[in-house]
Amino acid sequence: MARSATSLRLLTSALAMSLAATPAWTQSAPAPALSLELNAAQPSDKGCRLTFVVNNGLGTELSKAAFEIALFNEAGVVDRLTVLDFKDLPAGKTKVTRFDLAGAACGKLSRVLIDSATDCAGAGLEPAACMRALKTSTKTAIAFGV
Repeated sequence: MARSATSLRLLTSALAMSLAATPAWTQSAPAPALSLELNAAQPSDKGCRLTFVVNNGLGTELSKAAFEIALFNEAGVVDRLTVLDFKDLPAGKTKVTRFDLAGAACGKLSRVLIDSATDCAGAGLEPAACMRALKTSTKTAIAFGV
């Protein structure tokens, strides 16, 4: 009886370990993403210049991509809403784009929030695809996200 209990435990352990190891061929591919990085915020002669690095990993060209953003001041209060138009974004391509925000002081920005996609157009894409696939990051001290 002790021998069959030990065999049963070994069999159960082996089965559990084999189920835990997922073969590479069964793993799913990474989800398509539209990566948007706030790379820099620098004072300019107009106000504050925001530099973004964007990569279209959606698998199809975007003929137009634009996002409404909210800028928060140092007190955490929304200072303004504005739309950033990234224009066309070829599939698989990384693009650097700068926007000058007139009258904005970079040192007073505490947060940049992507509020919505005002434009997301590409072959076979539904309008909500840009927001659903959006992945944000920042290389600045300013909080950035959705």
